[in-house]
Amino acid sequence: MLAAQHLLKNTVIAALLLSGAAAFAQKGETVKIAWIDPLSGLMGPVGQNQVKSFQFFAEKFNASNPAGVKFEIIAIDNKLSPAESLNALKSAIDQGVRYISQGNGSSVALALVDAVNKHNERNPGKEVLYLNHAAVDPDLTNSKCSYWHFRMDADTSMKMEAITTFLKDQADVKKVFLLNQNYAHGQQVAKYAKEMLARKRPDVQIVGEDLHPLAQVRDFAPYVAKIKAAGADTVITGNWGSDLSLLVKAANEAGYQGKFFTYYAGVTGTPTALGANGAGRVYQVAYNHYNMGGQMGKWMTEFQTRFKDDFYTGTVIHIYSLLGAAMAKAKSTDPVKVAAALEGLKVQSFGGEVEMRKTDHQLQQPLYISVWQKADAKYPYSPEGTGYTLAPVKTYESYVSSTPTSCQMKRPS
Repeated sequence: MLAAQHLLKNTVIAALLLSGAAAFAQKGETVKIAWIDPLSGLMGPVGQNQVKSFQFFAEKFNASNPAGVKFEIIAIDNKLSPAESLNALKSAIDQGVRYISQGNGSSVALALVDAVNKHNERNPGKEVLYLNHAAVDPDLTNSKCSYWHFRMDADTSMKMEAITTFLKDQADVKKVFLLNQNYAHGQQVAKYAKEMLARKRPDVQIVGEDLHPLAQVRDFAPYVAKIKAAGADTVITGNWGSDLSLLVKAANEAGYQGKFFTYYAGVTGTPTALGANGAGRVYQVAYNHYNMGGQMGKWMTEFQTRFKDDFYTGTVIHIYSLLGAAMAKAKSTDPVKVAAALEGLKVQSFGGEVEMRKTDHQLQQPLYISVWQKADAKYPYSPEGTGYTLAPVKTYESYVSSTPTSCQMKRPS
């Protein structure tokens, strides 16, 4: 890890050396990125945190990136709606934006991929690149893969690969309940959990399964009652935002003592809901955690001080690192040339080396299992002033978390 931290500090320098004398061919160009995600509604707090994250790291990478470009974020509230997102995409294109980023909701992501594909086919010379920071439906880099789409997060199957590899050695896990949001991501969490547990822990019983509407449930007590009635000792959930915070709150109020294996326990609102009751019981799988240390630790502390909020969307760093390196390599900010340069590109990030896999545009990266516990001298970072933290318990390198792809990439002629 110390080596990775040292490499992160020297990411920009290393990229400069790699790109040679032509590194600053685009120096001074402004690269506009339209950020299309919710700023209102139940998931609004997540989006508001992420906008600050994109803007904060635009400042950091504007000060020094191998292409010498300036990143500018244009934030558009999509209200978590695919239809609103398509309107936002049109608005961004009308403003001359050639790069978009979205992540909250794979249903939105699938709509955007389709729209970007059609736009680029009909408008040669005005192509748009879609940088996916958090939409994790595996179909996006499998059956629906697109040359114009690059995913910076690890997909649902990669994270479930890590969770189930960890669960293989947890003998006390015997009865699992699957509770997820009723849309692409939640459905895939349930699907892969069943498939991978059957393979790695055939003795584990799936004692219940439920899907609920996305960002609409305000009281999860009925769902927790089902979990308790089923005798589940463990819940696996891909829920995020209010859907996870309110679930945990209801579980605590009902006195449920089982374990939770989550994708998004560190996201806005959930640390507060966990409080002391979640200690030792709530796990998260993610490409980062609150105690990465090194340069990442310094950035997180600065972010917390400035915004009175916690930074957790590390894919923002992947986006700027990869774009800067790709634009330097391509000697251009043209999305067509940048897309070609992104394929197979490797950069040093906060967890070590990451690679944008050419076959499907899925970033290959390490994954971490962390557990909610009291903050201490070894793991001091405390989100939302709770006095608790997500402490790492297991690291899975890229080759472990990687999953195969069925993508048949259609590249521009």
